[in-house]
Amino acid sequence: MRRHALALFALLAGLVAAGSAQAQNRFWLINETGRTIERAYVSASRVSDWGPDILGTSVLPRGERVWVTPHFGDCVLDVRVTFQGGGESSRMQVNACSISRIVFGGGGGGAGAQVAPARPVAANPSFNFVNGTGSTIRELYVSLSTDGGWGPDRLGTQVLGPRQQIAVRLPAGVTCAVDMRVVYMNGQAVERRRQETCHLNNFVWR
Repeated sequence: MRRHALALFALLAGLVAAGSAQAQNRFWLINETGRTIERAYVSASRVSDWGPDILGTSVLPRGERVWVTPHFGDCVLDVRVTFQGGGESSRMQVNACSISRIVFGGGGGGAGAQVAPARPVAANPSFNFVNGTGSTIRELYVSLSTDGGWGPDRLGTQVLGPRQQIAVRLPAGVTCAVDMRVVYMNGQAVERRRQETCHLNNFVWR
């Protein structure tokens, strides 16, 4: 009976530890190379497979960043990026649980990478709203989920065509949960509630 209890305790402890590591191995991937990063790959150092491109159909332009949440619990990981026009760079055996940023470039001439120590950052839900649909948006409302209403139409007298974007500025340090409402030219309205935007530069509405 005592052996069963110890085994159960060890199993639970392992699960808690794995969950804790997975919650801590997230980081900002920052492009300071002067070139556009076309693809990015993140994998646990213990495996040989890079897995899928984490940028998907997007790219990471110079000066931009993306919040990376690995789909595994390992702290020690490898990061590899490839650039538009050719070339690649990688960082191996990075302990992502002890850093908050992995910066490619920053004086390295587009080669190599560096890591920066973790530091607290005030939650900032501001972002760029990108119209990823094929339809023109007539009205756009964005507010913190803690607000009591939508506020004014952020487009004013303008419209937002396909692939166009607009900067949405929201107060920092309150919440990362944001509500959005768009109205298309035909009058159709679509809402999305409690979207987490603190870790985004661009929110693509699809």
